[in-house]
Amino acid sequence: MASGFFALLDDISALVKASAASLDDVPAQVAKTAGKVSGIVIDDTAVTPKYVVGLDPSRELSIIYRIAKKSLINKIFILSPAALLLGYFAPWAITPILMLGGAYLCFEGYEKVHSMLSKHHDVQAESEQLKEITPEELEQERVAGAVRTDIILSAEIMAIAYSQVTDQPIVNQIAVMLAVAIFITVAVYGFVGFIVKADDIGVHLAQDKYHPATQKLGRGIVKFMPHFLRILSYVGTAAMLWVGAEIIAHGIPFTAHLLHDLEQALTQLPVVAWLAKALACAIAGLLIGFVVEKIVLLFKKVFRSKNEPK
Repeated sequence: MASGFFALLDDISALVKASAASLDDVPAQVAKTAGKVSGIVIDDTAVTPKYVVGLDPSRELSIIYRIAKKSLINKIFILSPAALLLGYFAPWAITPILMLGGAYLCFEGYEKVHSMLSKHHDVQAESEQLKEITPEELEQERVAGAVRTDIILSAEIMAIAYSQVTDQPIVNQIAVMLAVAIFITVAVYGFVGFIVKADDIGVHLAQDKYHPATQKLGRGIVKFMPHFLRILSYVGTAAMLWVGAEIIAHGIPFTAHLLHDLEQALTQLPVVAWLAKALACAIAGLLIGFVVEKIVLLFKKVFRSKNEPK
């Protein structure tokens, strides 16, 4: 009986050693996944600051914290388990779900471009509508909008994280996905928090108690940040189109092959290859967004006609 007990201890020890050896690969796998999702991270980072524009500056960090908390909860308790379960029971379903998310991103990006370019955009009507909403309600709407966009980007991040560890033990899969969820969320929303408070940092540095060079730096930051946020909003919109179309393209063998051929043709010029792929995907994203908008409008029209009193 004693020999059986010690044999069990040996088995447990071997299992622990194997798990520890497997977990040693986690940092490398997290780094590899972070590289794969860099485009989505740029999108998430560029899109989020616009959700606090026009709100009380004292609420900015609180709003970003709320978005980050919901993003982390979604990644850990919804998206990671969903990816693991789908990967085990229905791996075929992951790609179509991600493609639907990509279509939504294209739709959102197209709506923003259309809003920027439309000459018939009624600014006065929009201002009147905003006056009817309390600051608390506006904050709730902004947070809800940010979380809706984030959950699609986060789903893509977690799906890519899962794709990197499909051949690993389940303990390793869970560890990598948790590490990716925490690392990406902290990195993205930490940087977003820094961006939205950079002007406050500039005002602080511009005070008379600091060296003239420091004051000049502070004033430069204050002048630069509005332009930076405007550029970032454009980058965020372009990234929504680019990432959304790329998600869809990778779900279709023909277009995935075309993107691969494009990258291979420009393999000696990696920056040019990246720009060419991003531009092609952004244009495709506009077209996809246009089609999705027409489908949405058609469904709304049909729904209204069915519910109109006869």
